Amino acid sequence: MHDKYSYRVTWSEDDQEYVGLCAELPSISWLSPNQVDAFKGIRKLTADIIKDLEQEGEPVPEPLSTKSYSGKFIVRVPPELHRKLALEATEAHVSLNRYVSAKLASCKN
Repeated sequence: MHDKYSYRVTWSEDDQEYVGLCAELPSISWLSPNQVDAFKGIRKLTADIIKDLEQEGEPVPEPLSTKSYSGKFIVRVPPELHRKLALEATEAHVSLNRYVSAKLASCKN
């Protein structure tokens, strides 16, 4: 099951090492001088934690990759931004929903 979790390896300036992270288990990390070992380390740690949770009868976080999403969420914005987006959507001849969805899709991480 741990193969389906969301892993990331990034550089930690504070630690001067790479840090492996698991999105579904945000309280854990694995430090290593190289990226590959940080990735292997966080995967192994995740597998160990899942095994422990299962043995103790504790809930195991569902991998984000297997969750179902409705495609809907509510975002509150200031009225001025709502008006601006509605105007831009109208000028683009699309619904506000489609316009905002396209803007979100074009955002870079």
